[in-house]
Amino acid sequence: MARPCVPPSVPSSRRKAVQALAAVACGLALLGTAQGQDAWPVRPIRVIVPFPASGATDLVARVIAQRVSQELGQQLIIDNKPGAGGTIGTGEAAKAVVDGYTLLFTTSSTHAISPHLIPRLAYKADKDFTPIAHTADAASVLLVTPSLPVRSVQELIAYAKANPGQLNYATSGNGTIVHLNTAAFAAQAGIQLTHVPYKGTAQSITDLAAGQVQLLFDSIPTGMPHVASGRLRALAVTGDKRSMLAPNLPTVAESGLPGYSSVTWFGVYGPAGMKPELVGRINQAFNRAIQNPEVIASLAKQGVEPAKPQTPAEFAAMVKADSARWAKVIKDNHITLE
Repeated sequence: MARPCVPPSVPSSRRKAVQALAAVACGLALLGTAQGQDAWPVRPIRVIVPFPASGATDLVARVIAQRVSQELGQQLIIDNKPGAGGTIGTGEAAKAVVDGYTLLFTTSSTHAISPHLIPRLAYKADKDFTPIAHTADAASVLLVTPSLPVRSVQELIAYAKANPGQLNYATSGNGTIVHLNTAAFAAQAGIQLTHVPYKGTAQSITDLAAGQVQLLFDSIPTGMPHVASGRLRALAVTGDKRSMLAPNLPTVAESGLPGYSSVTWFGVYGPAGMKPELVGRINQAFNRAIQNPEVIASLAKQGVEPAKPQTPAEFAAMVKADSARWAKVIKDNHITLE
């Protein structure tokens, strides 16, 4: 039972008057508390990005955060916490105070892929976070060396079946989205490809152009300039719809492999236990931001398209399905980080 606002020492002759005043005081106190909660945010919001500054995720986060700052009337401060494939900063975000002043801006890497590749993570992706908003997606483009006699996904699959194990595919390393994209592609197509991991895509592009490796799933912004120059040939994009960044390219699904789709998603989380009302307000701010024309144009320069606005529940369901898909690809293809 709540304590009365009137002290017991007040004489009974004055108790009614004091009770009335106390009731008003208590009501004002409660109103002030409610208004304090409604006033969120009253100070800057820290946004942990678990990847290096100037990297793809950092650039996307800054574009969107700038607009969200305008939506909320408080600055969103990007705090880069890179390391261990994004898992260090993600683990720190999981332990943040549950007040809406620390958020995590991350990708499918930390929540749909790493949990199936790293045995002892510092967090549980499905339990330690509050899903808030799906903000953007980045599809990849399937590139081949010009010396390969194929000009479509169907022709590539046919060639690979006629020459099992003879095609080498480049990736940016074991367990990366590039690796998983190709493993999923080969498994669904029923073809055998040989994996050649690199430390990044720069050298792999050079070797791809020279014909030392034959195919690569690369980001659209880094891959398409080499297509325009004639160094490489593009066959398709990996999203479930054509990319506005390469509208003339078909998707993998529509050009020979129905059902294939893969994007790197970007999203916002808070620590577990956030109040639904607060989650809803942050979700709405991000959803409004990604529909802003200036944000859309800025994201396009990074090879990223804004996501269709989702509720927190829809975002959580999307991540759950994506995680299950990559878990199967990793298990079926015996993929490890070594």
